[in-house]
Amino acid sequence: SAKEGSFASPENNLPSPVKQEQAKAETLVDLNAKILSEDWDDIPPSSALEEISEEEAVRIIGEPLLPLQSTTLQDYVDHSETLAKLVHLGVDLSQVEKRQKAGQLLLTLDFEKDIRKILLFLKDVGVEDNQLGPFLTKNPYILGEDLEALETRVAYLKSKKFGKSEIAQMVSRAPYLLLFSVERLDNRLGFFKNELGLSVKKTKDLVIRLPRLLTGRLEPVKENLQVCQIELGFQRSEIQQIVYKTPKILTASKKRLKQTFDYLHNIMGIPHHMLTRFPQVFNSKLLRIRERHMFLAFLGRAQYDPAQPSYISLDQLVSLPDEVFCTEIAKASIQDFENFLKTL
Repeated sequence: SAKEGSFASPENNLPSPVKQEQAKAETLVDLNAKILSEDWDDIPPSSALEEISEEEAVRIIGEPLLPLQSTTLQDYVDHSETLAKLVHLGVDLSQVEKRQKAGQLLLTLDFEKDIRKILLFLKDVGVEDNQLGPFLTKNPYILGEDLEALETRVAYLKSKKFGKSEIAQMVSRAPYLLLFSVERLDNRLGFFKNELGLSVKKTKDLVIRLPRLLTGRLEPVKENLQVCQIELGFQRSEIQQIVYKTPKILTASKKRLKQTFDYLHNIMGIPHHMLTRFPQVFNSKLLRIRERHMFLAFLGRAQYDPAQPSYISLDQLVSLPDEVFCTEIAKASIQDFENFLKTL
């Protein structure tokens, strides 16, 4: 600075608070000088009841106050462009605010800076436009995730030979999937492959059909596998077939699983190998199974042995609508079935 012939003035070297006090003092001097030069009698008194012109009234815009605190995100929509745009997308804020700290997260995000890139990412993954709102309602936390981390998780799934449409299906059906690290996803795939003795292809098929296996807790899965083997008496190879055909059995209620098996095996006399062949019966309501079996028994048509005439498969027993079940399986009318149910 010395070489260039410029020097800092003493005022510029003053700390900021000193400058502010100096400016304040100068303002007060100017103000006092102005007041002394005015005639106090010429200054009209101000009043809250003073009339103003329509033009002045139009220029007065009352800004709504931002709530200091609230129990609902709806109170902030009028003040937040981010929330307003999310509502326009179809996000249900009444559901979002039930999720722990999700409301606070949304209030800290900027739509253009933070959210737009995540929306574009989700669309690129395969989430349909009309599903973005429902998706974010279930998983608002993804809006606070690092974009690079999300892209890394998708790249991992691609490296495991999951196709684009398969990844889109998995992400849409299990919205929390992309919140989990590559390490966790890899461990989960390894668990189901090794625990069930499945091939790589069958393991992929399993999680594609029920992707929440990758995001849910493993304890219920382990317990159900033990129930099937120890309490229900299925062999390991039978469990493998049952799970591959009906993945939901891994996350079913243990109580319901045991009650259904007890009725099918001990009351209806269905052997293990038949249950292994038609494991979808475990997805049916026990009441439906019981009502139809009792009606067939009443008619003398409860025949579940494929080696016998008039054989009725478990699939036919539970999957057909009442009308079709009555006419084609029970050989009776729907009215006969309804009258029978009234006697139970």
